[in-house]
Amino acid sequence: MAWTKYQLFLAGLMLTTGSINTLSAKWADLFSAKGCRDVPDHAFSHPFVQAVGMFLGELSCLAVFYILLCHDRRSPEPKMNPGQSFNPLLFFPPAMCDMTATSIMYVALNMTSASSFQMLRGAVIIFTGLLSVAFLGRRLAPSQWIGILITILGLVIVGLADFFSGHKDDAHKLSDILTGDLLIIMAQIIVSVQMVLEEKFVYKHDVHPLRAVGTEGFFGFFVLSLLLIPMYFIHVGDFADNPRHVLEDALDAFCQIGHQPLILLALLGNTVSIAFFNFAGISVTKEISATTRMVLDSLRTLVIWVVSLALGWEQFHGLQVLGFLVLLVGTALYNGLHRPLLARIPCCAAMVSTEEEENSPEERERLLGDGRVQNGDES
Repeated sequence: MAWTKYQLFLAGLMLTTGSINTLSAKWADLFSAKGCRDVPDHAFSHPFVQAVGMFLGELSCLAVFYILLCHDRRSPEPKMNPGQSFNPLLFFPPAMCDMTATSIMYVALNMTSASSFQMLRGAVIIFTGLLSVAFLGRRLAPSQWIGILITILGLVIVGLADFFSGHKDDAHKLSDILTGDLLIIMAQIIVSVQMVLEEKFVYKHDVHPLRAVGTEGFFGFFVLSLLLIPMYFIHVGDFADNPRHVLEDALDAFCQIGHQPLILLALLGNTVSIAFFNFAGISVTKEISATTRMVLDSLRTLVIWVVSLALGWEQFHGLQVLGFLVLLVGTALYNGLHRPLLARIPCCAAMVSTEEEENSPEERERLLGDGRVQNGDES
């Protein structure tokens, strides 16, 4: 069935805003500007300030939810399901996981390329799959285990691409690139814990996805904003790239924005894009399918990589192409995209039927995506 214009718009919006989200964050990292008290030009390295901006974007989803709800209630026949009442503190643990993972990923983005950043986030399916077996009692289909193994292979290839390209990279030292890659993978462990917590304690409540995203954004924004105060006084030596070598110097960030207004444009791009990305992702799941959302999410990795090459932010490396393709295959197998194709082959139809019986429709939908777009997706 052909897509409607509205469905095409939603797909394009998700792909565009998802790509802008990562590219704008990387763009901000590439700026240099003077700091406070006439400190000479230095790189804009403020990952926690960027994370606060990202959570502000998520928080705006709460405002969008209430605007849509008010508009729907004024119509003669309300169609929007606001969901049941719930204790907002249910979202506090997953929000803290989201806050920690997002902050780590923004630290890592300072150290590695935007394309590697996006590709390595595919590691989340490995840890989500393992934790869902351990803590949710889920049985993974054979194709999902194969998908996990192929994803591991893809991560190794992307890591090797970064290792070889690191010797030619003038912007980042090899040690920084490898550290950044490891931090991204570490962050995916935390993201998978977040997803398991959401499934175990949150999914049993009928909560509208925009409201869920906005509630987690609320907790993440206010907790991380408060944490910027002690971070201003915690010295971490050469690990921090700001003049005072503290964990986060928010004042220096604001001073640099004052001296270079384009940084503010990059930060706004990150904040606004995450809000539209979450809205578009939820709408794509509702209007088209969760499978389409997953495919579009994979395509934005390709867009980010192509744009980064075109802008000269990174160099072409054949291993990275191979790594991307392997990760794509692993993600597709894990999410069951091979089943419609195999179902058309008589000898494979029985195997597909067995796999589908092992996972209920609800479980398959959650494996593909529950309407929440991770930041981070992402974050």
